[in-house]
Amino acid sequence: MWVWFRMVLALVVLLTPGSFPVVLAYVAARTLWSRWREAQAEANGREVSFFKDVLASLHFRDLVREARAAF
Repeated sequence: MWVWFRMVLALVVLLTPGSFPVVLAYVAARTLWSRWREAQAEANGREVSFFKDVLASLHFRDLVREARAAF
């Protein structure tokens, strides 16, 4: 199912003007979701803060890595 979603998303980006923000939103959401899961796995019973544990450790290279993995 994800393969089809990626293919449709790639076609939308190619064919629809202004769809680049959609791709950026998808990549950002995918990156934040994976960071959230990593933070919860490393929490060891403590409360996970979205801003402190997820956004503070986010780097541009992580977004680029997720973009490459998405397509």
